[in-house]
Amino acid sequence: MPVRAFRYGIEHECALVLADGGFADHTNTGFEELQSVVDALPLDPQDYPDLRVGDQGIKRKRWYVEGYERFDDHGGLTRCDPKGIEVRTRIHDSVAAAVDALRADLRRLDAALAGTRMRTTTISFNPVRSEYRIAPPLNAWEQTHRQGSPEERTAQVHMSTYGPDLNLSCADLGAAALVDVGRKLTHYSPWLVPLSFSSPFRDGAPWGGLSARTAVRTGVRPAALVFLGEDDEQVDADPSLTQVARLPAEVGRIEFKAFDSCPDPELYGELLSLLTGVVLDETLPGRRTTPDAALHRHVAGPGLADDAVHAGTGELIDAAKRALAGRPDDLARLERLRGRWERRESPADAMLAAYRAGSPVAGLQP
Repeated sequence: MPVRAFRYGIEHECALVLADGGFADHTNTGFEELQSVVDALPLDPQDYPDLRVGDQGIKRKRWYVEGYERFDDHGGLTRCDPKGIEVRTRIHDSVAAAVDALRADLRRLDAALAGTRMRTTTISFNPVRSEYRIAPPLNAWEQTHRQGSPEERTAQVHMSTYGPDLNLSCADLGAAALVDVGRKLTHYSPWLVPLSFSSPFRDGAPWGGLSARTAVRTGVRPAALVFLGEDDEQVDADPSLTQVARLPAEVGRIEFKAFDSCPDPELYGELLSLLTGVVLDETLPGRRTTPDAALHRHVAGPGLADDAVHAGTGELIDAAKRALAGRPDDLARLERLRGRWERRESPADAMLAAYRAGSPVAGLQP
């Protein structure tokens, strides 16, 4: 692939813990309580047109309350069951700028939470509640609305999971090339995601694996999503591989959705450089339209401790290094990521070690 100029964005879902040590979710924390935190954060008109506001106006800032929306019989919003606060960056010209922006806005969120009973934490699966139950059942309008796309139909799954969308935009890639990239990232997702694993707990205890999020989510939900123009041919797939861009700024966006949440934004930067290299690579042959759910479930257990998985991830790092020749900043980040790979390290390993040492982790008491 010829030299490409990418632009980058990061969307990070923040889980929250309460002052008493419990995990905050819709059962003990209301939308209004979280919205009051968002209200205290600044509104920057320069964020637009990069960021989408959405139909309900909830996403007015770089921070917004993430949750499951309920509607009346005529489509009027009646409530939103919250799961946490999402933080998203504008579109930036470099990985470093996107990482710096996310880090700064996470600090602003922490400052806004300082006077409340809540604090941010990093975990990728609700550690005490595996399932979000839709109650009361969907009414007729909601049933129709939730059939609008595979992602609408499975929206309740995201109430138990926390993760990032790592975005690469390339305006001069045509629709066919974008779809091919989406299929490539979907195929190689099982070997990309173990570097990020951070959900080793489920239903109040370690579940025996490293990523409950991956085990539950990927396959039902997309690994990668590409945004095309409204006149471009869409791919019919379940879960979706393509989507019509909702803003002009979204056209040409490649969105990788399968990583777990990372406790340090620097790891997002390293993963964005890896994704850039995999996109630029012209040697990797694998392509899939939908994620291999069974393989993701397998990888979610041992992660990089599995020798075959470890080898596959190493091959992707090597391919990315070759493709990133002449991009020194990306190569430096990739080498830091290689160190994590060599150590077979993921955030979940540190979380389990802290838990076994007697420390509370994301609202769980050992």
